[in-house]
Amino acid sequence: MQDLTSKMDENALKSLVKMTQEGDLVSLEKCMSSLDGESVLTVISKHFGRSGDTLMHYAARHGHLDIVKYLHKLGLHVEVYNNDYKRPLHEAASMGNLECVTYLLENGAKVDSLKKADWTPLMMACTRRSLPVIGQLLDHGADLSLKNKDGWSAFHVASREGSAEVVLLLLQRSEQVWRTESKTGRTPLHTAALHGCEEVVKILLERCEYRPDQRDSCGVTPLMDALRNGHISVAKLLLEKHQASPTAVDRLGAQPIHQVAVTGQNEALRFLVKELNVDVNESATSLQLTALHYAAKEGHVSTILTLKELGADLQRQDAKGRTALHMASIGQHAEAVSTLLQLGLENSPDSTGTTPQEIAKKPAVVQAFHTETS
Repeated sequence: MQDLTSKMDENALKSLVKMTQEGDLVSLEKCMSSLDGESVLTVISKHFGRSGDTLMHYAARHGHLDIVKYLHKLGLHVEVYNNDYKRPLHEAASMGNLECVTYLLENGAKVDSLKKADWTPLMMACTRRSLPVIGQLLDHGADLSLKNKDGWSAFHVASREGSAEVVLLLLQRSEQVWRTESKTGRTPLHTAALHGCEEVVKILLERCEYRPDQRDSCGVTPLMDALRNGHISVAKLLLEKHQASPTAVDRLGAQPIHQVAVTGQNEALRFLVKELNVDVNESATSLQLTALHYAAKEGHVSTILTLKELGADLQRQDAKGRTALHMASIGQHAEAVSTLLQLGLENSPDSTGTTPQEIAKKPAVVQAFHTETS
């Protein structure tokens, strides 16, 4: 270990990191005892790797309270931060290590310290769904109104993670915590719907006062989020309990039926058309694109076939005279081109005289036209 004090031997330093990660306090103390006071402080204050973590970061992350205490006793401050401005408290909170969280808070850690992107320890704890840690942070004054750089609050994070217990705890601590939006106007209800967190959606609809079809900055509603990600049970909740509209439009004029065609959610398509009686040939935006146009452009062959099954008009043209075959060629999707040709679409020109085959660039797409039309 003498080499450690003079040249900071990397192998010796790596061994300290390993001891810390494994919780080997005995070996760590033995190594430190061979150093003088100045060298000890130099070693424990060292930042390792790209992250710039200190030994206390490693100890807090792995829940080794005895090592956290030991490093603190040696002189390492609990507010030491790495290259992302993450403190040991962030590490302990993100991993649900209650004892470390408690010790750090009781020994000077700032409960609302911000790491890179303005994430607080409470936000990190909500990703782990650790009720005891979240409760401890709140008991020490964690601010529920704080937001990260994207405008997400801890309540957004909890809604995304889908823990009903955490969401209820936060609502218990602050009845108005749900009144928050991200920088793009997304509410926790949007977040829960997007991730299919059915139990959380139930709570939000029962306990909070979100407006039906509340839109984000792109005009997207929670129902749209649920459907385009295939969460039909959540969509049913929003329809039954929140009077959501299955034909609401986003800022571009697209309805849920167009959005689910883009994401290839075939069951959601069936749900919209068969159970909600949405017109499968409804056009969107000033270009008058149908769900079939969208599916073809994305190359979703199974969705093209589903739309055909649901009664989609294969010959429907958009405002520029383009069929779904044009869109499949624009997307350079050979299998979609072959499928549409087999279904009866012809290589007909649009309003500018351009045929789908003329748009084809990739060899596989060019070959698809030759194969199906020969």
